Amino acid sequence: MNSRALTRGGTIAAAFVGAATLLGFHLIGALVLFAFFLPSMALSKLPHPHAERLRDIDKQGARDAWQVAANGGVAGAAGTFALFFPQAHAIAAAAFVGAFAAASADTWGTEIGTRFGENVRSILTFRSDVGGLSGGVTTLGTLAEIAGALVVAASAALFALAPLAAGTIGGIVGAFADSYLGASVQERRYCEACSRACEIDPHACGAATLRVRGIRGFRNDAVNFCATLVGALTSVAVFAFGARYFP
Repeated sequence: MNSRALTRGGTIAAAFVGAATLLGFHLIGALVLFAFFLPSMALSKLPHPHAERLRDIDKQGARDAWQVAANGGVAGAAGTFALFFPQAHAIAAAAFVGAFAAASADTWGTEIGTRFGENVRSILTFRSDVGGLSGGVTTLGTLAEIAGALVVAASAALFALAPLAAGTIGGIVGAFADSYLGASVQERRYCEACSRACEIDPHACGAATLRVRGIRGFRNDAVNFCATLVGALTSVAVFAFGARYFP
């Protein structure tokens, strides 16, 4: 990971996530981590035909500790749990894979959907929505989410860390939760100077923005954390169901 990818705080947070992954799930866990990280980094480097949309969101520059924790904190917690409670390793592994599958699904959907997706719709109303902002979905972005979840889940299933179905379903449900929360409770703002909807204050132009919906202070990092938690819990539920009815 290069120095421009993370701030100093982000580097420290990533080190904690990586250490928890290795201690809890060893090299197989590291493989799952890289199955999330490497494709996500590659997708972020693709040319962006709608680069002006980046002015409206808080995803520019190096990732800080909050962003790393939002995407990897739940998985890191699962690794720590597996380390101290080895008797629950299988449950912790399902949570770990589900969390990273959800993070991967969201990243793939965002990176591909905002670049190449058309006819952006609100996941709540299915009416046309602003491209590039949280809560909007496209057909291509949704397909990318499924692919992102599947890649992480398959990397785990390949070495019997967690069942393919658990990780995949967890990732997809987590990504759905991300879009739902982004359209309902995440703070959306408006820049009167630019006449643009956005998610930041101040806007890239320097002008203060007005909150037009959502919970004050509930931003994308909070949404991502909740989505990975939903992904982890869903994966555990699917794993438990399979163990109970398909032993």
